Parts: sequence; structure tokens; C-alpha cells
Amino acid sequence: MTQPSLYIPHGGGPCFFMDWSPMGAADTWHGMERFLRDLLLTRDKPSAIIVITAHWEAPAFTVTTTAQPSLLFDYYGFPEHTYQLQYPARGAPQLAQQVFELIRDAGLPAATDGARGWDHGVFIPMMLIRPQADIPIVQLSLREGLNPDEHLRLGAALAPLRAQNVLILGSGMSYHNVRALMRSTSHTEAQQFDDWLTPVLAAPAAARNAALRDWQQAPSARAAHPREEHLLPLMACAGAAGEATGTRIYSERIAGNRVSAYQFG
Repeated sequence: MTQPSLYIPHGGGPCFFMDWSPMGAADTWHGMERFLRDLLLTRDKPSAIIVITAHWEAPAFTVTTTAQPSLLFDYYGFPEHTYQLQYPARGAPQLAQQVFELIRDAGLPAATDGARGWDHGVFIPMMLIRPQADIPIVQLSLREGLNPDEHLRLGAALAPLRAQNVLILGSGMSYHNVRALMRSTSHTEAQQFDDWLTPVLAAPAAARNAALRDWQQAPSARAAHPREEHLLPLMACAGAAGEATGTRIYSERIAGNRVSAYQFG
């Protein structure tokens, strides 16, 4: 079974598991929550999931190797119960070793980590995507420096795993300007960036990857991503796509700003 690579939004902190008021609307995250809950319902169950998270940057691309990871509550100022959430899925040490070797053999810096827990870019969306917690997960970092080409090459290194029924999941946000989101008003910058991104991802692979390497030249690029850590998981998903083109599978306005998700393959 060949799995796709998917780039998804993971919301704001533990937003799906609390009453939400900072953006002025209690239902701000309801549409995204429905999308994440439905994500695997009509798909073949993967044997494992690699989650490339926006919330971990390391000197080398680093993969978690522990068999039963803890949770890293790397968000601040939220209700106490959100620090008691649980997600008891297993790790996948053998797959983690394979991921490490694929990255290393591609000539990219690679490392393993047997202590780090899953950050909220992993366990928050996975609590919705697979509440049964019955699919092993490997967490994979970004590389410091946030070089787009390196993250495209990372995805290409991981691409063979898709044919082994491993789902590659990039967890970030296609629009991630927190200050603008908190103002709860409509912003044309988010729409302009989305209007550029969606056809770029649907283009043939060579053109797509060239545009992604130069993403900062896109309309409203830095307004959409003052810092690009939430965009870089998309580069890995595109790199893992091979010649497959990208399709937008979710899109809505969050506090007035367009946010989208994409599938490759």
C-alpha cells in the first residue's frame, strides 16, 4: 500500500480541547477540527506515521527513537486541563532507524533522539486524526537554518517509505502570522499567499519545487510567514511526493485569514 504525503494545519496550542475566546469566536477552530477528525476515515490505515513538526528545530534532521514517547507540553498560558492530555500511541524504533539511515544516505545531517517527547505539533492533531492511538508514530525535526532546499531533499529521502504503507505528515500552518490571527480581522495577505501556493503545489514537480525553493518571492510571503518554521513541513511533503502533484484538501478562513491543507499522491 502506498500512502500519500499530507501537509496539515495543527491549530493554535491545544485549541481543540478547550473553550476558545482569544479570537473572539468560540467556533474559530471547529472547521479545522472536523477536517482533522475526518482525515483518515476514508483512507487505508497506514502502518506508521512520520510527523515532521514545526515545533522542533535541531542542528541535524533528528528522529525520535523511543518506543513509548512522553508528551511535551510546549505551549504556555492555557487552562490547566490542557496539560493533562494524553496520547498513548507507540513509537517505532525500527522505522526511526530507517528514517535516520535514509536521511544520512541522502547526504543530509541526521541524528536520533531517544529522550524527547512528542510536541504539540504531533499529539494535538493526532488526538483528532487517530483518537484510537493505534498507529505507531515517529517524530522528525526541522533543521536549523530552515533552508527550503534541504527540506525538499529531506522529503525526497523519505519518499520510499510511502510504498511501505508509511504516511508522511507535515504538521504546520499554511498561514502563520500569530499577531494578525489574534487581531481577528480579515487580511488580504493570507489570501494572496494562498492564491500563489495552491497552483504552485498543483504544478509539475520541477516547477513546483523551484517555486518552493524561492517561496520568499511569493506575494505576501513574509506577511504570511514572518518566520517560516510552520511552512517548512510542507517542503518535506512536496519533496516526498516525487512526480505527484499537490491537491488542496481543506481551506477556510481562521479569524479572517485563509488556511489550507494539501495532499500529494
